[in-house]
Amino acid sequence: MATPIFMYFVYILRSIGLPKQIYTGSTENLKQRIKSHNEGSNKHTSKFRPWKIIWFCAFPIKKQAEEFEKYLKSSSGIAFKRKRLINN
Repeated sequence: MATPIFMYFVYILRSIGLPKQIYTGSTENLKQRIKSHNEGSNKHTSKFRPWKIIWFCAFPIKKQAEEFEKYLKSSSGIAFKRKRLINN
């Protein structure tokens, strides 16, 4: 029996109405997570709805995704994200 393949995603969202608002997160279900952001389920992102995804990356190991999300939220990660992952 084959082992199921799980992917873990790190993603970056941009507010459509307020394009300078960027949100970085991670999830196991990217489609559902973006839907929940746009439905207002997340207290932090609800006030900047609607959102669009501008970047994502898949990881085979959850810990890797969580560590990369944490890095993207650090000061050096924010600089990397601005320079390499998002277009201003």
